[in-house]
Amino acid sequence: MKTLTKEMQAAITPSMALELLKEGNKRFVNNLKINRNLLQQANETSDGQHPFAVILSCIDSRTSTELIFDQGLGDIFSVRIAGNIVNEDILGSMEFGCKVAGSKIIVVLGHTKCGAVKGACDHVEMGNLTALLTKIRPAVDDETLTKENRSSSNSVFVENVATINVKRTVKSIIERSPILKEMIESGQIGIVGGTHDITTGEVTFYPETMSLGS
Repeated sequence: MKTLTKEMQAAITPSMALELLKEGNKRFVNNLKINRNLLQQANETSDGQHPFAVILSCIDSRTSTELIFDQGLGDIFSVRIAGNIVNEDILGSMEFGCKVAGSKIIVVLGHTKCGAVKGACDHVEMGNLTALLTKIRPAVDDETLTKENRSSSNSVFVENVATINVKRTVKSIIERSPILKEMIESGQIGIVGGTHDITTGEVTFYPETMSLGS
């Protein structure tokens, strides 16, 4: 697998970027990962990087995006924060990744059995974590299907909230970043939300969150 160059990155469309991620996840699920010389890739990217994707995911130790999408050094910008929420700093990082560094797609990736989502469901308050969980709370409030046992002990409720949280984050990125919104609307970049099943390794993308341009 070749290390991405500026020319290779420029030739990738948002749709192609999504396919590269889907193909990589398929390899991961089937334990057919590409054999890469990571040290060689480190050397080849030492003078510059040209990742094709920016992926916002959770800090969960089981959701390393380089692994679950079978990507090498220099392939993706990995943004990680508990509960895959978005804030001003993350938006700025995404704007850098896309507008300055040339990435072609933004992925918001949640995962099953998310501890941050469970914490929000249980109204946990603990130090600085309290402020972070308040950013997930709107997704808890938006889940109106569950009438009883609206807590982390209800796995269906937790997964419903996690899905809503991903979709809200995608919407928030577009609403809060005029730069990214313009790039999405003009087809320069794409955006999509999805969920990683930590049991099977499979990533499911949500079509209703997808905007890939022409």
